[in-house]
Amino acid sequence: MSNKMVDVGAEQGKLKELLSLVAAGNEIVLTERGTPVARLVPMTPRVAGLHDGAATTSDDFDSPLPDGFWTEQA
Repeated sequence: MSNKMVDVGAEQGKLKELLSLVAAGNEIVLTERGTPVARLVPMTPRVAGLHDGAATTSDDFDSPLPDGFWTEQA
């Protein structure tokens, strides 16, 4: 992946061209008067179930909270 710095003032109206570069795998850093303000990066597809089992909940997750939960200090 290559990087390219682009001044937003100079590149207004060239969004389609920039998106084509990003779609090809490039990273674009948008600058304003030489100061980086944003990055355009390719999106990676999300895969359902990729991290299956990475998060769990306890069996009593939706059970009522004990009396005094919000008022007593731990």
